[in-house]
Amino acid sequence: MRVLVTGFEPFGGDAVNESWEAVQELERRWTGPARLVAARLPVTFAGARTALDALVAEHAPDVVVCTGLAAGTEAVRLERVALNVADARIPDNAGAQPVDEPVVDGGPVAYLSTLPLKATLAALRDAGLRAVVSNTAGTYVCNATFYALAHLLAGRPGVRAGFVHLPRADVLPARDAARALAVVVRTAVEHAAGRVAEPALAAGAEH
Repeated sequence: MRVLVTGFEPFGGDAVNESWEAVQELERRWTGPARLVAARLPVTFAGARTALDALVAEHAPDVVVCTGLAAGTEAVRLERVALNVADARIPDNAGAQPVDEPVVDGGPVAYLSTLPLKATLAALRDAGLRAVVSNTAGTYVCNATFYALAHLLAGRPGVRAGFVHLPRADVLPARDAARALAVVVRTAVEHAAGRVAEPALAAGAEH
C-alpha cells in the first residue's frame, strides 16, 4: 500500500511551517507497513493543486493525507468538509488573493473527507493526543488543496484521502505532531485494508 503525506512551505512571514516539519519528522520515523512518500506543497492556490495532481499521478497512492498549519488551535484537527470557495484574507505566496471564487468551476459545493475520522479521533485520544473533528478547513490554500484533492479523487472511491490541521510547535512539538500523523496514516491504512471500522462516536459541534 502506498501513502502520500504532504505539508506546506512557510507563508505569512513565518520562517517555518509546522506542517512540513511534522511531515519530515514522520518520514524519518516511519516504520509502518505501507510505503510512505512525503512532499512539500507551495502555499499558492494554483501551485498546490498542480503539485498535488502530479504527485497523485506519479505515486498512485492508496491513502493521501494533506496537512497544514492552523495557528491558534490547541488540538489536531481532522477536517471533515472541503468547500468549493476561495476567500483569501491575505495573498498567497505568489501574490494571488481570490475573493469569493470557486476552487473548481462547476464543482460541487462541498466534499467530505474519506479518511476514517471517528476511528482516527479515537486512536489519537487513546495515544494521549488532543484531537477534534473540525467542520471547516477555512477558505485559504489549505481548504482549496483539500477540495482539489477530493475533486481529483472523486472517481476513485478506493482511495482514502483528507486533510489534517496541526497546531503551532509551542502547542504540539514536531515529534508529537509526527506521532499524531503516524496515528492518522496507520488508521487510514488499516481502514483501507478492512481491518478498522468507523465507530459511532459523537464529535459534532453546536456552533
